[in-house]
Amino acid sequence: RIDKTLGAIVAITELGEVGEGHILVGDGAVYYDATFDAIVFTPILQEVIEGLVVETVEFGAFISIGAMDGLLHVSQITDDFMSYDGKNGRLVSKAGGRSLAEGDHVRTRIVAISINEREPRESKIGLTMRQHALGKFEWLEEDRKPKSDADE
Repeated sequence: RIDKTLGAIVAITELGEVGEGHILVGDGAVYYDATFDAIVFTPILQEVIEGLVVETVEFGAFISIGAMDGLLHVSQITDDFMSYDGKNGRLVSKAGGRSLAEGDHVRTRIVAISINEREPRESKIGLTMRQHALGKFEWLEEDRKPKSDADE
C-alpha cells in the first residue's frame, strides 16, 4: 500500500492495540483502528539514492530504489548521447564508450514524484544522473582516478 504522507508501507514490524471493528454500509469488510510500527519507503524530491538497473529500454532504464522502481530517462543518464543496443539489452554512449545494462549499480537523484494511492503500480518516480557524483559506480571510480593512473 502507498500513502502520500507515509510512503510505501514495506512491512509491519509490531502490532500494538487493536480497537473495535466497524462495518461500513455496502461494504462487507470489517475495519479496525489499530496502532502499529512499520517500515516505510518515502521518496523525497532531490534525494540522492542508490539503486540497481532492473531493465533497459529504448527510452531509458528502470532503477530499483527500494520498494519502487524509478525511471531514468535516456536524456538524464549522461551529457553524452545514449542509444539503445537492443541486441545486448543496454544503453551505450556515443563518444565515451560507457554503457548501462541490467544489474549495474547506480547513484541517482529523485527529480519527480507522482504517487497514485488508488493504483500504486501507476506511481512514477523520475531520476537523473546528469550531475556531479551521480552515475554508474564504475564511472564514478574511473572519474576519481588521477589521469596518470587511467592512462596506464
